[in-house]
Amino acid sequence: MLEEVRYYRLRPWQVVAAREACPVAYVPLGTTEWHGPHMPLGADTVMAECLAERCTREGGGLVLPSLAWGESRLEGLMDAHAPDYLAIHAEMKLPSAGFTAAAFRYGLQEQYENYQRLLLHMLCEIQSLGFKVGVLIAGHYPLIDHARAALGIFHQMRFNGSRARMVGWTFTGPELIPEEIPQGGDHAGFWETSMMLGICPEVVDMNRLPPGTEKPTGTLTTRPIQEADAQFGKRAVDLIVQRAIAAVRDRLDNPKAYYAHGLRV
Repeated sequence: MLEEVRYYRLRPWQVVAAREACPVAYVPLGTTEWHGPHMPLGADTVMAECLAERCTREGGGLVLPSLAWGESRLEGLMDAHAPDYLAIHAEMKLPSAGFTAAAFRYGLQEQYENYQRLLLHMLCEIQSLGFKVGVLIAGHYPLIDHARAALGIFHQMRFNGSRARMVGWTFTGPELIPEEIPQGGDHAGFWETSMMLGICPEVVDMNRLPPGTEKPTGTLTTRPIQEADAQFGKRAVDLIVQRAIAAVRDRLDNPKAYYAHGLRV
């Protein structure tokens, strides 16, 4: 197994060797969005990248460059629609006018459609690079809907009269392990903070959290963030990686099972 699994940092012969051993490409999808005072703005992207690297190191494949741009800036982000979004703007010293339709060339619906077109184009590019399975890891949960939309079109496309040679799939993480951890998923809360402590602790600063159980600005959680636990996060990450690798392997071994109507994406 290569020590380096990021596609863009490898030389041609290394890419060919890794792809021939396991023709799977992982693409991290993220955002730049407020994640409380204790987590980086790119937490979604960092998490998706870390999951992608874990999957490749344990199951094979390569990690393609991340996408952290293009999603709607008018909806689906804490900066734009959180109950306390004005407090976020104040913390970041940003004018609220920057998160209104007047600040953008395209409206809300067009932003969604443009993002889905970009994902569809990326899937075609990944297929052209010789991969048999392309996986979009949505570090920002709402992006999975756009990934599924793009995958649905990709699987129905024809390339020189033939169907796609690559099977696509997408996941965020929590939906893969509901039996083991039913409370998975939040925003910069106990779950995400624990996950980050478990897989990339150097980017988390727990000292920035308010004392006691006070919830900081721009977070969503059902359990005090101050209770975030690295061991909990490691267990969740391990389970997600295991499930993801198994799902990818099944797509490699049984691609025809994923081309019927009502695609399993």
